[in-house]
Amino acid sequence: MTESPVIRPYRPEDRPALDEICVRTAHNGQDSRPFYADPSVFSDTFAAPYVHLEPELAFVLDDGAGRAVGYILGTADTVRFAERFRTEWLPLVADRHPEPSGPPRTPDESIAWLLHHPERMVVPELAAWPAHLHIDVLPAWQGCGHGRELMRTFLTALRDRGVPSVHLVMAVANKPARAFYDRMGFEEIAAPMDDSVVCLGRTTGHPDRL
Repeated sequence: MTESPVIRPYRPEDRPALDEICVRTAHNGQDSRPFYADPSVFSDTFAAPYVHLEPELAFVLDDGAGRAVGYILGTADTVRFAERFRTEWLPLVADRHPEPSGPPRTPDESIAWLLHHPERMVVPELAAWPAHLHIDVLPAWQGCGHGRELMRTFLTALRDRGVPSVHLVMAVANKPARAFYDRMGFEEIAAPMDDSVVCLGRTTGHPDRL
């Protein structure tokens, strides 16, 4: 008999599933594979470094049979994470996704530029929201309350570590994601960002009320 879906801590054997989830939700919430020559640049930028550097803050939605079909991950300290990304993570993947020699000319190069510039994550206006997160759930598992449970789990973990607040950066074009974050109590933060993205934040208090 198949078990019910459950939120659980990330395990190293989940890594291939996390990479797949990231790639299949990276294009404004949709599958990135039709639009990128090597969509693994997404997971190497937005998923894998987190489970490599801060696995204790990574949680997955398990389908009940051991397979991850969603995740939430992030860092408790964005400034420190950006430093570790530069020194510990980037050397592992830099050759796989070379830094553009000039302004990015392709979609792949645009994400590779982000990979090679982790300092972009450190924005003075976000100092009051020291943590940040990424959350992705495969389409078939969306709309069932799993995202809410993932968010509740992550906020509780941050609160237990004494982290007061968290932020995220999302594509303006991803309207369903914005509606979800609004329901989760996130509010827009005035920060210097490209017009294609928006920054949202909230405190880690009262995750049980989500």
